[in-house]
Amino acid sequence: MKLTIIGGGGFRVPQIFEAISGDTETVRITDLCLFDSDPERVAAIEAVLAQMAPSLPRPPRVTTASGVDEAVTGAAFIFSAMRIGGTGGRIKDERIALEMGVLGQETTGPGGLAYALRTLPHARDLAERVARHAPEAMLINFTNPAGIVTEAMREALGDNVVGICDTPIGLMRRAVHAIGSTPEDVDFDYVGLNHLGWLRSLTVDGVDKLPGLLADAAGLQAIEEARLMGFDWIRTLGAIPNEYLYYYYFQREATERLRGSAETRGEFLHRQQGRFYEEACHHPDSALELWQRTKHDREASYMAESRPESERTARQASDIEGGGYQQVALDLMTALLGGKPATMILNVANRGLVPQLPDDAVIEVPCTVTGDGIAPKRIAPVTGEMLGLLQQVKAVERLTIAASRNKSGELAWRALAAHPLVDSISVAKTLLDTYREQIPGVDAALSGGE
Repeated sequence: MKLTIIGGGGFRVPQIFEAISGDTETVRITDLCLFDSDPERVAAIEAVLAQMAPSLPRPPRVTTASGVDEAVTGAAFIFSAMRIGGTGGRIKDERIALEMGVLGQETTGPGGLAYALRTLPHARDLAERVARHAPEAMLINFTNPAGIVTEAMREALGDNVVGICDTPIGLMRRAVHAIGSTPEDVDFDYVGLNHLGWLRSLTVDGVDKLPGLLADAAGLQAIEEARLMGFDWIRTLGAIPNEYLYYYYFQREATERLRGSAETRGEFLHRQQGRFYEEACHHPDSALELWQRTKHDREASYMAESRPESERTARQASDIEGGGYQQVALDLMTALLGGKPATMILNVANRGLVPQLPDDAVIEVPCTVTGDGIAPKRIAPVTGEMLGLLQQVKAVERLTIAASRNKSGELAWRALAAHPLVDSISVAKTLLDTYREQIPGVDAALSGGE
């Protein structure tokens, strides 16, 4: 069975390789095909995989492709893990916003919209190529902003594309552990968009354990999201928010911390990962050791701006254990191939789950996955400020998709102006103009239209 990774020179590819190399009969990936626009990055990752392979039970054969059509042809599963513009583009996404006093973050706020605008043409092209050359394949989208990209890809692929993110899965894992249960014994309610959602119930034997957890300070201390938002606030909400809601609930504090930091997250990764790729190319025999050291530093510093100064470079062990998106992808593939069924939080079409949103809008909800496919679970009604925020951000996402489809600067301006983290129409216009001037991919995505 062939698995293709578009963005095969990406830093997290070795984690996927390790996950699919286990001793399992259900998911037997025999061929891993890597495609990336940067051959040096692929060469570095190939060196890491070659050094990992001897210690793994069933490592697949690793090949590289010279083009997308070649890469996807014959694949049963395709992972989209593109980063159009690289970390250099991310730096501009974040810095341009911060210099205007607006939140600068990779997927949330104006930076996320700039990232989406330059990515969507490539995402659509990939989806169309998969539809032509691998119509039976399941495309699993990791490319951020995952909700926007997945929704755009559905235009060509329909239900043959699904978006995944390890953030809500991590929240669930920590919450289940905090109530002393196991995932198999817990039913739960989670609703939102990618990087914007809430865990609203945790039911064991018909009893909702979430209210008890919210009242338990010791239990909440083990949940990163509770520490980020503050126990009083999540008790007021009656739900545990996805960690990215920190940027909405603490917009002022987050922006000030980001502006006051010596470097943005994008600058940190550009420096850190750039050094890894350079050293791995010059010293391929040490590629695995270099990758492991870099991975540790990357994980320990994730969302550092949301933590106190003393904890910026040292997350709690419980925050990073338990696997990441590679394990989510493996569980998804296992269930789709008829192995152990899985309940997981995925980015799928709404289809009436949240009646106040369009049916074809992509939302993030619990799903049951089996050999028969992906079936979203019913969720409780969404009301009040949660619904208001969902509707506003989904409207922004759909304006962004329409701006890309129609190559419309006016729609892109509307999208930026409508975002709850952009506080002025004139700031939105300046943001758009600056992104277009400084990021070629953004201007190219909007040029030639109306």
